[in-house]
Amino acid sequence: MKTKMIWANLVSSDIQKTIQFYTALGFKQNGEETKELVSFVFGENDFVINFFAPKRLENAIKGKLSNTNVDNEIIFSLSANSVEEVDLWHQKIKEIKGTVFSEPENFEVGYTFGFSNPDGHKFNFLYWPEM
Repeated sequence: MKTKMIWANLVSSDIQKTIQFYTALGFKQNGEETKELVSFVFGENDFVINFFAPKRLENAIKGKLSNTNVDNEIIFSLSANSVEEVDLWHQKIKEIKGTVFSEPENFEVGYTFGFSNPDGHKFNFLYWPEM
């Protein structure tokens, strides 16, 4: 057996704020948003991340959601083409008042920094030579 696709489903406490955040970063919306859902595509393969209103996601997982402003759940890594591009992303995150939780730094042979979206979901931009 083989899976056809994979995507992520995360919570958004404010769909409009989520739209503003990812649109300001230049990411493309995947379809039209509703009161309970907005989706964005990331990377060359159009990885989809759906952002659901809390009640909708709680219903889907049949359980409570974690508080991502306090707890950690996952970190998504977004690849960059160069050290300079990582720095440009860092500057952009700061311009739109995103939360940087890890300043740019060399990591093994790469270069990275970490940020979180308005709901506390963690991401990092990473340049890794030959990736």
